Amino acid sequence: MKLSDVSRAVPQGLEVDVLVSPRSNRSGPEGFDEWRKRLILRIKAPPLDGKANKEVEAMMGELSGSKAEIVNGHLSRQKTVLIRGVQEEVAASLEARL
Repeated sequence: MKLSDVSRAVPQGLEVDVLVSPRSNRSGPEGFDEWRKRLILRIKAPPLDGKANKEVEAMMGELSGSKAEIVNGHLSRQKTVLIRGVQEEVAASLEARL
């Protein structure tokens, strides 16, 4: 599975479907969930008071080099993250770091 299977181009940039695993012992991408067609992100923050969402946005922004924000799934482990920028550049940056 690859990034193009879990993402789609939108006018603002690139939307990526992620599955978040909070309270992990380490932070970072963990591969893909082929059944749900999502990128797996492990994060250290607990899912309280938006801490996990902030860490997801920060991690995706760091991985892509662009501003990232959660646009769907604020209260769920399954989220959609919008990464703003030129789709091809964002996708290339993410592919290099996954």
